[in-house]
Amino acid sequence: MDGGSFSSSIGDSIDFEEKDLSLSDKLKVFKGSGFDPDSYVTNRCRHMSEKEIRHLCHYLVDLRKASAEEMRKSVYANYAAFIRTSREISNLEGQLIALRNLLSTRAAIVHGLAEGINVDSLSSSEGLTQDDSSNFGDRDAANSESWLGQFIEKLEVLLAERRVDEALDVLDEGEHMAKDSHSKQTLTPSALLSLQKAITEQKQKLAAQLAEAAFQSSVSAAELRSAVQALKRLGDGPRAHTLMLSSHQQKMQGNMQGLRPSGTSHAVAYSAALSQLVFSTIAQATSDSLTLFDDEPCYSSELVTWAVNQTENFARLIKRHVIASPAASGCLRPVAESVHMSLGHCSLLEARGLALSPVLLKIFRPCVEQALVANIKRIEQCTAAIAADDDWSLAYPPIGSRSLGTASLAGVIVSQPKLSSSAHRFNTMVQELCEDISPLESLQLSEQALEGVMLVFNAYISMLIKALPGSVENENLEGSVNRIVRMAETESEQIALLANALLLADELIPRAVAKLSSSQQPNKADDTSKRSTDRQSRPVEQRELKRRLQRLVDQLRDSFCRQHALELIFLEDGGVRLSPDMYINMDGNPEEIEWFPSPVYQELFGKLTRIAGIASDMFVGRERFATILLMRLTETIILWLSEDQTFWEEIEQGPTPLGPLGLQQFYLDMEFVILFASQGRYLSRNLQQVIKNIIGRAIEAVAATKIDPYSVLPEDEWFAEVAQIAIDMLTGKTHVGAVENVSSPTASSVLSHGSN
Repeated sequence: MDGGSFSSSIGDSIDFEEKDLSLSDKLKVFKGSGFDPDSYVTNRCRHMSEKEIRHLCHYLVDLRKASAEEMRKSVYANYAAFIRTSREISNLEGQLIALRNLLSTRAAIVHGLAEGINVDSLSSSEGLTQDDSSNFGDRDAANSESWLGQFIEKLEVLLAERRVDEALDVLDEGEHMAKDSHSKQTLTPSALLSLQKAITEQKQKLAAQLAEAAFQSSVSAAELRSAVQALKRLGDGPRAHTLMLSSHQQKMQGNMQGLRPSGTSHAVAYSAALSQLVFSTIAQATSDSLTLFDDEPCYSSELVTWAVNQTENFARLIKRHVIASPAASGCLRPVAESVHMSLGHCSLLEARGLALSPVLLKIFRPCVEQALVANIKRIEQCTAAIAADDDWSLAYPPIGSRSLGTASLAGVIVSQPKLSSSAHRFNTMVQELCEDISPLESLQLSEQALEGVMLVFNAYISMLIKALPGSVENENLEGSVNRIVRMAETESEQIALLANALLLADELIPRAVAKLSSSQQPNKADDTSKRSTDRQSRPVEQRELKRRLQRLVDQLRDSFCRQHALELIFLEDGGVRLSPDMYINMDGNPEEIEWFPSPVYQELFGKLTRIAGIASDMFVGRERFATILLMRLTETIILWLSEDQTFWEEIEQGPTPLGPLGLQQFYLDMEFVILFASQGRYLSRNLQQVIKNIIGRAIEAVAATKIDPYSVLPEDEWFAEVAQIAIDMLTGKTHVGAVENVSSPTASSVLSHGSN
């Protein structure tokens, strides 16, 4: 169903297949305040088929994912401004608290002064004596000074002994006393001021102790949480949270000192250890933050910012010490393993609400892409280097190669194909590339890897074509320093080139590419429909891949056929073996003719017979390819004859016309081709039609000379008998004299027809 019919079937309000609309335009219909999902589905799906409804569901799922991705990008795009605003709000809250404390202190001073004036006024109006007032004030001041001294002394002792919880309790008691003094006047104004000053100083002293303890390298997780909780209890939550994150970071950096990258062989182990350290620290900090500070926005924002910074620092460290050098040289495996382990540890934080994978992907993706491109180039270079010395003999892969794994030798013989050395190297490197890329599904590099594999296979096919001695590419590169491929001199070696290409395209490359698609499987419960869609589309993708690969193999096959056709048609000195003279000159020869297929067609039959024997050994289980190869080679010869204008101009318009004997020989040659192609089971309908057309053209050329061609031609049975005898003689099934039993009667028959 095309996009137009589908969109028309679901209504005019929105076109789901319209690619010109932005995401916001597609979602506009769902944003209205009066949107009713039930009525929307009822109106749109009432006249839709099951297939259209399934298509609509898939599209809505994709639209939901696109909307979620757009929201995520929007959040990340504005996250820095959100964090900055949250910090400013937190700082403003702290300043407001300090201002409130200052105003409270000033209010207490004013209140104390007002109370003093009021007491003096009351004393004068009631006629109290100066001595009584003085005794009362002295007694009240003495009690306040005594309590305040005990309070400060007790607090200092607790702080000196680092009894934090008890010190906090005493501070709470002092703050409670200060609040009560405002309403109950339990302390004199001077004592109240001293108490507030002492509380402030001791709080600062305790906060400094807690900060110092938190930054000790030997502090345990429990001690850190206790110190942070105490600092938060002192009323400085933002500082406590920052202190907690800084302490985790300091401890993590201290542990990093013991991890040192020591060469490429240990780089992956270093990545694993460092990744586990960093993300376990982030996980612990997240747990402490949620436990001590709940899910308050200002603290959550600071935590996310801190976690992003730590992740970026980690990614840059891995990039600098582990993956930069291998990526530049095309060593994909250490790069892929390091990135895969990092993403694996990072993904464990998603359960805690931290999605840090985009941070890693932003830094790692360029390196992985660089490694992939360099690895693809490395495959091409390594394969070309081996092809320069490849003897083009087919063998099983070495027992110690990575592609064999732990399989037994018997299993190797069954499962592993026979290839030449360059093809084995090509296959091994392609399999490794796909294995290395497959775990990195979040990077979505499968398409890029697939195109890379197609690129290097195309380059390898070009090298195989260059290995054909008579290829056009080799002729253009004659004497050039770029000619690095060893020539396949024998027919067996040349067919081995085809075997390499066929096995790679038909089995080995699809097997490697399947590893890329198998890693892209969704694993969430709500992705059932996506998995079903993937299963339906996978066979289509595989068929398309095989078609692309087969087109490249066809280029090599056509070059092979063209080379062998040219060897048959042309002589080494540049002359043409398949010339019109071989037919025209027969009628002027007085010698008796022994009817037998022309030499060029005998050689064609011999070449096809040899190729068929070699192909039957090399293409076991793929006989259809061998049949098509023989079919294409035969067609190449006959099509050249059919389209050779020089040949037909000489036959039809030359000074010496084609005579009856020449026509009979031409007819015999074509029947000979039809017979051995039919017996070899590679006679195509196209070949039959082309032969029929050129026989008809030869008959018309004879008819143009006022000779009835049918009166001079023997019966079809004669041509079939002579062609069969020729096949038997060329294959050694009969002796040479057998043809005499047919040639003499045919000659007399032809002469009698000619006399008429």
